[in-house]
Amino acid sequence: MTVRAKASDVDHPAARWSGPGRAPRPARRIVSLLPSATEIVCALGLADCLVAITHECDFPADALVDVPRITANRLLPEVSGSRAIDTAVRSSLASGHGIYALDDARMAALEPDLILTQELCRVCAVAYPTVLQAARSAGGADGPVVVSLEPHSLSDVLATIEIVGRLAGVDDRGARLVAGLRRRLAAVEPPPRSRRVAMVEWLDPLFAPGHWVPEQVERAGCWPVIGWAGEPSRELPWTAVAEADPEAVILGLCGFDLPTSLREWDSFSPPVALTATTAWRQDEVWAIDGSAYVSRPGPRLIDGVEVLAAILAGRRD
Repeated sequence: MTVRAKASDVDHPAARWSGPGRAPRPARRIVSLLPSATEIVCALGLADCLVAITHECDFPADALVDVPRITANRLLPEVSGSRAIDTAVRSSLASGHGIYALDDARMAALEPDLILTQELCRVCAVAYPTVLQAARSAGGADGPVVVSLEPHSLSDVLATIEIVGRLAGVDDRGARLVAGLRRRLAAVEPPPRSRRVAMVEWLDPLFAPGHWVPEQVERAGCWPVIGWAGEPSRELPWTAVAEADPEAVILGLCGFDLPTSLREWDSFSPPVALTATTAWRQDEVWAIDGSAYVSRPGPRLIDGVEVLAAILAGRRD
């Protein structure tokens, strides 16, 4: 059986392809270089096809216990805290080294037929050129298909699920999974009143989110007052938050789970501009698990919409 990428897949803004875009059979030896891609593969019931993942892949934990990790963080382990991490990342990127290392020899030995990665964000995964070079080393012209998943919206995220399902020969599973996620999105109950919401992607310096995150707020029935749908996240001064005067501020910190986010908040000195907002005066500053619900473009983004809707409606379930 030949799995061939449809023209609509190749042209879809949610994916970029390297190699022939086809394989002699459905992908059965998958390397995932993205936590979100790992979650997609597992949600499709293909965890047994994973031959390698990243050091950051942690969900679903039970399915990943024995899967080799072939990436590592180049940042020193003692680097912690928003400001220190931001400084170290900028320095590493400026030097051309990147912030992740890839064990390309081990990847080649695993003989993957499909590599899932991304080029959407320079700080979210191994650099795309590094992945392409490793793929060539893993088999030259007959090496694995490399697919860069690059969603900019919730619709794009759902499309990537279908694309991965098609490459693995489980089109029906992908369609069922996406249909279920669409039903959940349609069933989200908005709050009684739409409120102004500031989602925060990074605390120090402040980054406002982009891509699918403003849409998540809208799907939760509210109005995102900072951030740009379909575009990259951007650094902002805190005065921009004061000017937008959100009625709720929600920390969805990139790459941080809830306990880490709370530690970040405890060590953060809120700027005067934040304390001038309606959200601050009304004690409407929240934190959620950023990694699970907003940072990773996979099935759990729908969970994120549901969580945001519950918070903004005053539900504590």
